[in-house]
Amino acid sequence: MGPDTSPAWPVEIRLAKDRRSLVIAFDDGKVFNLSAELLRVTSPSAEVQGHSEAERKTVGGKRNVAILSVDAVGNYAVRIGFDDMHNTGIYSWAFLHDLGINAEGRFQNYLDDLAAKQLDRDKPGIR
Repeated sequence: MGPDTSPAWPVEIRLAKDRRSLVIAFDDGKVFNLSAELLRVTSPSAEVQGHSEAERKTVGGKRNVAILSVDAVGNYAVRIGFDDMHNTGIYSWAFLHDLGINAEGRFQNYLDDLAAKQLDRDKPGIR
């Protein structure tokens, strides 16, 4: 029998008091503190990701975005609502686990995209 390749399962999901981050603990022992900004700008929604890489949007002005709601979607994901009224992203456990593992690189990619598209973290804009 090969190694277990089943996805990690969350054992705790907790919204920070300031609503600017989400703490997620998985059954593989990993615990991630994901910022609201990172969650918002990497939203798996079609609105942000598009239907192809060419359609993917870079969203500026989200440094201070807050999380308004975290709602279960079946037993495989959560829908996160933000104070900018974005609420169409469905974040699967696998997506959140991967985002936690790769948060630093994903955030740097976001910063690079902002710079390349002349956007910034404080001024709203989409390109």
